[in-house]
Amino acid sequence: MHNPFSLYGKTILITGASSGIGRAIAIACSQMKANVIITARNQQRLQETFELLEGEGNIQIIADLSDINQLSDLVKKLPKLDGVASNAGIVRTLITQVSEANDVSEIFKINTFAPIHLIQFLLQNKKLNKNASIVFLSSISGVYCGAIGGSLYGSSKAALDGFSKALALEVASRGIRVNTVNPGMVNTGIFDRTSISQDQLEEDVKNYPLKRYGKTSDIAYAVIYLLSDAAEWITGTSLLIDGGFTLK
Repeated sequence: MHNPFSLYGKTILITGASSGIGRAIAIACSQMKANVIITARNQQRLQETFELLEGEGNIQIIADLSDINQLSDLVKKLPKLDGVASNAGIVRTLITQVSEANDVSEIFKINTFAPIHLIQFLLQNKKLNKNASIVFLSSISGVYCGAIGGSLYGSSKAALDGFSKALALEVASRGIRVNTVNPGMVNTGIFDRTSISQDQLEEDVKNYPLKRYGKTSDIAYAVIYLLSDAAEWITGTSLLIDGGFTLK
């Protein structure tokens, strides 16, 4: 029986796959029978992800995508791709008045410029098959809402949304689709590494109509959908996944 959500026979690249949402996407893609290529900077954590993948023929490549030379080398090593899940990024909370030039540079270099250069190199080296799907991991921040301390992070993600919409028009003639996924707060284990109390978390989660933060699997399954043939008539859109947060 045909399953339009299957990734069987597709080769998918996932960046930032060493932990959190990127790891969840990689595992989910392998479960949907894709040939998975994962990349990240941290070799140990990337190996941990690799060992969780199902199936044969998966590949891991260590690379810092904010380094233009490493990014170029990565692309040269890749086979033809049917999908890209561009997940690598950083979160940084900074008040605009006290942020410095290197803060702006670092956030945009990783969150915006690296994904843009990745797609540039993939296109220039003809690494994307006809009817391929590109999915950028964006955010609700800067696109659907703002937050104190989120001016740099939010604007880096908003720029990525703008890029994806124009790119969708540029590559549509080849059947290549381009979309973003825009999550709200996702529990990636980050709360375990902060001083936020359980009482504070319980109060904050009340802002979400569905009464919980997102799970990494919530985001991974949305990415699977956009990578699959089930979404073959969807391009240039931003898929909002926030438990109803922005409805309020």
